[in-house]
Amino acid sequence: QLHLAESGGGSVQAGGSLRLSCVASGHTRISYTWGWFRQAPGKEREGIAIIDSDGMTTYRDSVKGRFTISKDNAKDTLYLQMNQLTPEDTAVYYCAADLVVTAEQALGVTDLYGMDYWGKGTLVIISS
Repeated sequence: QLHLAESGGGSVQAGGSLRLSCVASGHTRISYTWGWFRQAPGKEREGIAIIDSDGMTTYRDSVKGRFTISKDNAKDTLYLQMNQLTPEDTAVYYCAADLVVTAEQALGVTDLYGMDYWGKGTLVIISS
């Protein structure tokens, strides 16, 4: 079992930055594919930034160049640095992990069934 807990969400103005954190506990020493996902009101959940067990990263086009995913294995913590935020980035942000999906497959996940473990989410609101 793996437990995930996100933090760092909040309300910022457009152009600002936020850093989300996701602390993992439980079976953290297994090789997972990790990712950040978001779900805006009335929209499907979407994968936005993925890091695989080799440390390779993959991003959705809409966040490339603005968001950076990273993982501190010593702290069992996944991060998402978000810069140049726009109102279109407003959503609940979730971290997730899976034992078998590839990074490309994870990027295409649109619901809970696509990844093995999910956090409860953290709300990000960007005002114009």
